[in-house]
Amino acid sequence: MKLYSTNNRGNTVPFDKALMEGLAKDGGLYMPEKIGQISREFMEKLEKGKLEGTPVDILREIAFEIALVLMGEDIDPKSLRNIVEDALNFDAPLVDLNETVHALELFHGPTLAFKDFGARFLSRLMAHFSNRNFAKQNFLVNKSFGVSQNTLGINKEITVLVATSGDTGSAVASGFLNTQGIHVVLLYPCGKVSKIQEQQLTTMGGNITALEVDGVFDDCQRLVKEAFMDPDLNKKLVLTSANSINIGRLLPQIFYYFYAYYQLKDKSKPVVISVPSGNFGNLTAGLIAKKMGLPIDKFVAAVNANDTFEKYLQTGEYTPQKSVETISNAMDVGDPSNFARIMELYDHDVGKVKADVWSKSFSDEETTRAIQEVHKKYNYLMDPHGAVAYLGLMEYQKANPNTNGIFFITAHPAKFADKVEPITGEKIQIPERLAQCLQKEKKTTKIGSNSTEFKNYLLRNI
Repeated sequence: MKLYSTNNRGNTVPFDKALMEGLAKDGGLYMPEKIGQISREFMEKLEKGKLEGTPVDILREIAFEIALVLMGEDIDPKSLRNIVEDALNFDAPLVDLNETVHALELFHGPTLAFKDFGARFLSRLMAHFSNRNFAKQNFLVNKSFGVSQNTLGINKEITVLVATSGDTGSAVASGFLNTQGIHVVLLYPCGKVSKIQEQQLTTMGGNITALEVDGVFDDCQRLVKEAFMDPDLNKKLVLTSANSINIGRLLPQIFYYFYAYYQLKDKSKPVVISVPSGNFGNLTAGLIAKKMGLPIDKFVAAVNANDTFEKYLQTGEYTPQKSVETISNAMDVGDPSNFARIMELYDHDVGKVKADVWSKSFSDEETTRAIQEVHKKYNYLMDPHGAVAYLGLMEYQKANPNTNGIFFITAHPAKFADKVEPITGEKIQIPERLAQCLQKEKKTTKIGSNSTEFKNYLLRNI
């Protein structure tokens, strides 16, 4: 697979280079030159529910077929299947609230958030290419020059930089924990993630470093991007990213769109998927899934008070804004990176985007009421981000009642117990793997939002 930079279509690289760079050298995001199509035969199996095995087996089979279309030119089938099976050892069940409203639970991975899909897959992709390239280079070095790989710096440690508004950081940390040759640096906004999220970010230790940034998520994201563009840092460190700016983190999220469709019992009505959207990587994966042949009639980009994208659809003008703090904190993004990829998918034409995507923003008050109402009506508990997605689906179906809708629950409500418990008045049972991190000591370093300070930290400590 060849990929190009969103800043320059002529700047193309192979998949492994895009994966390891994370961000293109010109500051753009990598996009596939061509998006492959799922075969008609496999789509018929999805439509008719003709896959066999346990739910996890079926998810893996779907993931393998999609990965083969996207990455089959770059990874041999046996290695690709091993990556899929090792990364995806958990389910993403579709829960029916009623005949036309369904929740896709994406929080059954190790850190109880949808980011586990992309982070676990990415870590194994990087390990595959690092091992393959190391073996190839080491063979050439020993055969041609008779010197060790360290003499030429081939075995240099990779530094993964991650800006997180909560769940990305813990998922990446879990996915890369104790991976030899990789050091992960997490940047998160001070005071703007939940207590449990912060404990997950700051208690893993090992090859994981947490930096508490005096700022908002957009500042963390800016620091990461500026680091990639800094020539001094790139001379001394091998930098990459595990945010959704990295194409290897984004592509695995396509898997569960196809899996959600497979689980849908009634496919006779137009299918609508509502996605809680912050940095827009999740939605972008869905839009690529549609380009691959998934028959989704409409996507709902459900947003909180950070409504940059909704305004873009209304006006045709994209105007980044300072992020606003909300109870759905992982979506508090005023300048979503993946907007650039959406523009590429739709030729920078707002009319084409509107044909596939509808957007609506919701307040904290509306989000709170949605959590209360769904808990009371369906005995179903949503986290704040899932509640925003639910609201988006409800709003769209008011005007389009003859649709079958899916909304994404992207995190276990226990991760936001401090917000959800006062809303419902009930205690949430904390899963054991979350409870364990609450007993550990927080270890973090506080830094400002100045790029020079971050650069100096990396040069001194990595």
